[in-house]
Amino acid sequence: MTQLLDTSALLAHCLAEGGATRVQALFEDTAVMTGTSILALFKFDLRLHQLGIDAASRAAELNRYRALLGEVVNVDEAIRSEAVHLRISATARASAMDTLIAATASVRGAMLIHRDPHFTAFPVSMLKQEMLPAK
Repeated sequence: MTQLLDTSALLAHCLAEGGATRVQALFEDTAVMTGTSILALFKFDLRLHQLGIDAASRAAELNRYRALLGEVVNVDEAIRSEAVHLRISATARASAMDTLIAATASVRGAMLIHRDPHFTAFPVSMLKQEMLPAK
């Protein structure tokens, strides 16, 4: 995997918000292997629920994104360990869930694609990232 999409990138694409065209370009680029964390899919599903999208439609969206993504990564010991290092090195607070998503990108050597400013709290030496435009 070369690019790991955070929840915010998935939502930008799904809802046609700022950054959607960049995410679409990543999906269409044959040189790019996109993936995400299972935790990002968890947050994506919850956000769609909060937006009032019914269970069947949410399931269809999750299936659509699973088909677009090359890989969905589960949290393992290496990711847990890297998350601790990221959190200790961060210049500001980030949620445990987002730290684990960032650690997934770091462990996989992937670029984290997101639109959440709090990810910039992680040192660039530990996490490659691209911030999408805001909504």
